Amino acid sequence: MAREFQRGHKAKISDLTAGTDLYVGVQISGPGLTFDISCFGLDADERLSDDRYFIFFNQPKSPEDSIQLLGAQSGDTESFRVTLDQIPSQIHKLSFTATIDGAGQMSQIAPGYLRIVAGGEEVARYSFDGSEFSTERAVMVGDLYLKDVWRFAAVGQGFDGGLDALLKNFGGEVAEEEPEAAPQQPAVPAQSQAPAFAPPPQTAAPAPSFGVPPAPAPVAGTTSPAPAAPTSPQTFTPPGQTFTPPGAPPAGQFAPPGAPAGQFTPPGAVAGQFAPPGTPGAFPGQAQPFGGGTQLAPVPPEANVRVVLTKYAEAPVGDRWTEQNTNLVRATLTKDAPILAKQGSMVAYQGDIDFAHKGSGLLGKLTGALTGQGMSLMRCTGNGEVFLADEASRVFVIRLQGEQIYTSAQGVLAFDESLETEVRRIEGAGLPGGGFFSMLFSGTGAVVVKTRGVPVVLPVGAATYVDGNAVIAWSAGAQAVTTTSLRLRRSGYARQTTEAVNLQFRGAPGNFVVVQPFEV
Repeated sequence: MAREFQRGHKAKISDLTAGTDLYVGVQISGPGLTFDISCFGLDADERLSDDRYFIFFNQPKSPEDSIQLLGAQSGDTESFRVTLDQIPSQIHKLSFTATIDGAGQMSQIAPGYLRIVAGGEEVARYSFDGSEFSTERAVMVGDLYLKDVWRFAAVGQGFDGGLDALLKNFGGEVAEEEPEAAPQQPAVPAQSQAPAFAPPPQTAAPAPSFGVPPAPAPVAGTTSPAPAAPTSPQTFTPPGQTFTPPGAPPAGQFAPPGAPAGQFTPPGAVAGQFAPPGTPGAFPGQAQPFGGGTQLAPVPPEANVRVVLTKYAEAPVGDRWTEQNTNLVRATLTKDAPILAKQGSMVAYQGDIDFAHKGSGLLGKLTGALTGQGMSLMRCTGNGEVFLADEASRVFVIRLQGEQIYTSAQGVLAFDESLETEVRRIEGAGLPGGGFFSMLFSGTGAVVVKTRGVPVVLPVGAATYVDGNAVIAWSAGAQAVTTTSLRLRRSGYARQTTEAVNLQFRGAPGNFVVVQPFEV
C-alpha cells in the first residue's frame, strides 16, 4: 500500500521499494487551465548543466533513456519512467515540476498528487491542492535526489513565473524563437483507458522491455502479431488478482485457456500495448514491458511472497494517530508536536526521530503518586513516523476535543504532550497493589490505551461495579469510589486471594466505563 507523504517529508527509495525502475505519475488539473509537466535533471549544484536532461513535451527522453516521458495515462496528467541505476553520475537530482500554460494561478488547481509505482505497486503518494498556493504559476512538486543513496522528497514549493522562468531558475537558457510544438493530445480521463507504458512516438529504437528477457526468434512458418494496428480488445478477463500466470509464454504471445489464439490484450488496454504495474489488467508480481509488445515476463520467484504479504502492508495515513492493526499504532510526528510514550514501546520508526527519557515533570508526578502503578515515559520528537506496541496488547486511539477522560496508569500506551494531565486520588478503601490514583487527561489531542483482549464499554448505572485491576478508562462525568461491599465470595475472583475490593461507578446517563477481559 502506498505510503502517504506530506509537504517536506523525505524517505530513502530503498525504504519504499527494492526496485530501481520507477513509474512517476503527476495528476494536476484546474478549471480552464492547461499544464506543462516537466522533469529537470540537475547536477550537484542543482543546475541544469546539460540541457539534454530537461525532459518535456518537446524532448521526451534523456540520451541514455534513463528518464522518459510517457504521456497521460491511468488518470495521471503526465507520467515518466525513471531508471535510477542508469542515470549518469553527473545527475544528482530529478525535479518534477508543473507550470500553467497561459493565464491562471496555482491557487485555482483542484486536489492532485505525485505518485511513485514500482514492481506493480504504488509505493508513495504526495497529495496537494490549491489551498497551498496563491499567485504562483508553477510548482516544484517532488524530487528524486542522490544523497549517498537515491531518496524522494515531497516539495510542493510554488514558483512565480511560467516554464521559461523555471528553466532560468535552474540555469537553463530559453531560445528566443522556437518552432511551434505539435499540439499535445488531450489528457485521457481517469480510468477510461489502461496506461500504455509506451515511450513517446518519437522513439525510433526498440522500446526497453523493463526487465523482460528478449523474446525468442519466431519459429519458421509463424507470423508475428501486428505491432501497431489497434484492434478491439478480447473479452477474456484474467482470474482474480491473486492469480499469477505461469512462466514466460513462447514468442511473446499469451492466449488464455479457451480463448482464440493470437495477441492477448488486458481489458481496457489498447491492443498492442500492455498496462503498467498497479493498473487494471496487470498481474500481481508481474513485470510488464514498456514498449508496446505483449510479451509477459517470467514470474519472479518472490511473487508469491509479495502477494501473501500484501495484506500486512502499512496502513495509509489517516491523521496524526493511525491504528495500523489491532495491536499496533502509528504516530506521525512533526517537530512542534511531540508525543509521550511508554518506554520500550517503540517497535519501528521512519524519518528523523529523537527519543529521550522523560525524567521530570509528569513522570515525577506519576512515579511519586501512583504507588505500584507508576509509568516510565519517553519523549518522541522530530519529523517522521513512530510505530508503538506493548506485548501484543490491543490498542485504541481516544481522541479528545476539549474533553476529559480518566484512565489507569497501566492502561496508557502513549499520548500527545499537548494534553493536560492530572493525577487524581480515588476515594475509599485502598486498591490491591497500592493503586489509589487515576490519571485525568484534558484538552485536545489523543490518548492511546491498551487492553488485554477485546474490551467492553459498560454504561454507568445505579450500581456498576468493576474489578479495579480490569478497569481501563471511564468518562470524566462518572464518579469512581472504591468499595469492599461485595455480594460475591472470594471464589468469584480468578486468583482467589484477598481481591475483595472493586470500583463502584456512579453518574448521570451517558457516562461509561471501559473494562478489559484480563486482570493486571
